[in-house]
Amino acid sequence: MSVSLLNFWSQPATAQLTVESINALEGTDVLLRIRNKPPNAIGLIWYKGNTTDSNRVIAFLTVIRRIHTRGLPDGPVIINYDGSLMLKKVTMKDAGIYTLLVRLQDCKTMTGRTRVNVYPLVSVPTLLASNTTVTENKDAVVMTCDTNAHAIHWLLNGTSLMLTERMKLSRDHRNLIIDPVQREDAGDYQCKASNPMNSATSVSLALDVKLE
Repeated sequence: MSVSLLNFWSQPATAQLTVESINALEGTDVLLRIRNKPPNAIGLIWYKGNTTDSNRVIAFLTVIRRIHTRGLPDGPVIINYDGSLMLKKVTMKDAGIYTLLVRLQDCKTMTGRTRVNVYPLVSVPTLLASNTTVTENKDAVVMTCDTNAHAIHWLLNGTSLMLTERMKLSRDHRNLIIDPVQREDAGDYQCKASNPMNSATSVSLALDVKLE
């Protein structure tokens, strides 16, 4: 899980309130931590979405005479006594904007937003080829990387594939075309699929180039 900080607007002469923005892997727990929470906060309310609509409240914390009252203490969303928000076993549906409303003792409020990005576990790609035994300067080959990820990187003999003028990648990088094939193209090909949280590499596929 990776984090960054988003700044909240705050009243002058107060410490700047920040909350962590999260990149998370699907199925993991996510904790949205608050930095520089004002000491005179008497309540915190978390909303799902870019809103403070009462219908979108997902958790709240009220502090009266040092007594903490939490809403929804045992659900998939938990607010801790420090105001941080725990999202348990996130799914793709949990991705998006979260809004925090902080109530202060002087009847003022502070509002800020953060984003949670959720990424799926990358499955091991399947690498297919139109032909694995080809003739030099005569045949072409098309390799296809089947994966649930959007970022794809090609490897030859365990290192990054250096494209030549005879090689073309499709716009989504899922297809590699070599036309015509030459002897230096022989070897073990793999494709590596990734997102910002994880990656997976296919089993190697051997391309055998015969002399004409």
